[in-house]
Amino acid sequence: MDQSKSHEESLWQTFKQGDKAAFGQLYELHYRPLYNYGYKLLPDAAQVEDAIQDLFIQLWRTRQGLSEVVHVKFYLFRALRRDIARLSSRNRHFQDINPEYVPADDPGLYFFEQEEQEKLLTLKLMRMLSQLPERQLEVVTLRFFENFKTEEIAAIMGISEKSVRNTLYKALTHLREHTRDLAPFMELLFLLSMIGELG
Repeated sequence: MDQSKSHEESLWQTFKQGDKAAFGQLYELHYRPLYNYGYKLLPDAAQVEDAIQDLFIQLWRTRQGLSEVVHVKFYLFRALRRDIARLSSRNRHFQDINPEYVPADDPGLYFFEQEEQEKLLTLKLMRMLSQLPERQLEVVTLRFFENFKTEEIAAIMGISEKSVRNTLYKALTHLREHTRDLAPFMELLFLLSMIGELG
């Protein structure tokens, strides 16, 4: 078993027993990934922060009745998506991603050598991502930014695995056609998606 996942499971078990320190560690460990994902669904910092806080408050209140969790990150992402969907439905559907938002943990940063070039290329990629349809953007985010597998993405979004694969393919095809200067990076994404299907 992956060591980090084993550590998360251990924290989860300790948290369920009422350990506030373990609860705090879970919050610190997952807050930033949850915020980055939530902000893509709903680009309103205050509402995303509130949704995350409400999620963890609810977890603490219901900790004794929570089920066993094998993949804590998966559990939290699915719960946050459900909460944000409920919150967004009061206003309207999920809003578009903020085109100026560039997550600090963007994996594209690691594929280029010079810092200034990295920033420019990454910003261009994020702007292209912002133009994707809502569902395509979410699938790309979960697959490449959060490293979820196809079956996990399907469960988080409540769609079939076939729909996930088709949506991912459409998104990557669109990005590859409209980001010629990012061709090496896009080819790598295609390769990673194929490896993910085989793994």
